[in-house]
Amino acid sequence: MKPNPEQSAKHQLIQLYPLPHDHDQAAHAALYLSTLDGVSAQAHGDTPCISVHYRLPECRLLWIEDHLKQAGFHLDESILSKIKRALAHYCEDIACSNLDIPEHNIKNRDVYVKVWDNHPHGDHDETPEELRRYL
Repeated sequence: MKPNPEQSAKHQLIQLYPLPHDHDQAAHAALYLSTLDGVSAQAHGDTPCISVHYRLPECRLLWIEDHLKQAGFHLDESILSKIKRALAHYCEDIACSNLDIPEHNIKNRDVYVKVWDNHPHGDHDETPEELRRYL
């Protein structure tokens, strides 16, 4: 079964490097990301954090992060942020590869039932009927 469009919609929080203490840094980054096709972003108040919405496979978090770095923004490089980003990248890779798998035809199950009925599958008793009554 193909995933529905809601499953391909992604929401991520991107942590920017907290220094310098410029509160407009997140607002500028969100404004920059909003100019990219398929990406909507907004800053999170006084924290150096951006809320990003996008759809797979058109956009990916790695692509968004690369655009931020090329524009001169610095991402939070703490070990926890790196782990979160690596996990998000891995999950998006799996989700995109699953979108490439063709849908299986499971509507016609009668074929499998007929094959099962005609195939010896271990629950047949080879004992003749007249001997089964006496045992």
